[in-house]
Amino acid sequence: MNQLVISAIGSDRPGIVNELSQLIVQNNGNIDDSRMTVLGGEFAIILLISATNQELDSIEQLLKQQASNLELSIITKQTSEQLLSEKKLNEKKIPYIVEVLAMDNPGIVYKLADFFSSREINIQSLQTDRYPAPHTGTQMFAIEMVIAVPQSIIINDLREEFLDLCDDMNLDASIEAPRL
Repeated sequence: MNQLVISAIGSDRPGIVNELSQLIVQNNGNIDDSRMTVLGGEFAIILLISATNQELDSIEQLLKQQASNLELSIITKQTSEQLLSEKKLNEKKIPYIVEVLAMDNPGIVYKLADFFSSREINIQSLQTDRYPAPHTGTQMFAIEMVIAVPQSIIINDLREEFLDLCDDMNLDASIEAPRL
C-alpha cells in the first residue's frame, strides 16, 4: 500500500475536515495519520493517507481540481509505507518528550532546533503556544516536542547539556522518556 501526504491551509471555517475526508473516502483512501490546527484565522492540516497507486493518483488530481472550491492551498507528495518502515528499523532511535516554558522572546525554537540537529537528533513533532501568564499578563511561550534520540547517545549527558543550554537561556525545561 502506498501513501500520500497532504498539506492544506486556508481560512478557518466549519466543514473543511468533512469535505477533505469525504473526498478521500469516496476515492477509497484511508486516513492513517493527521494533524490539524487553527493558527491565527487560518486552518492547517496535514494528512497521511493510504490507497493503491491508481487511487492516490486520482485523489491527487481531485485535490488539485477542488482546491479552489475548498478554498485551500494544497500540496501533496506520494511516499511509501515500506520505505518508512525500513527507515524506522535502521535508525534505532528512542523517543523522548521535551517540554520548555519561558517568557516569550525571539529565537527560542531556533536555538532548541539547532541544539538537537547539531547532535543528529530528529524532531518528530513540535508544538508551541504563546499565552499571557496569570496575574501578570507577561507573554509566556511553551514548547512540547518529541525527539528521536539515537541509541548511541548517552541520555544523561544529553539531558545535562540540554538543561545547561536552557539555564543559559533562562528556560524551564525537561527531557523525559514518554509515559506508558
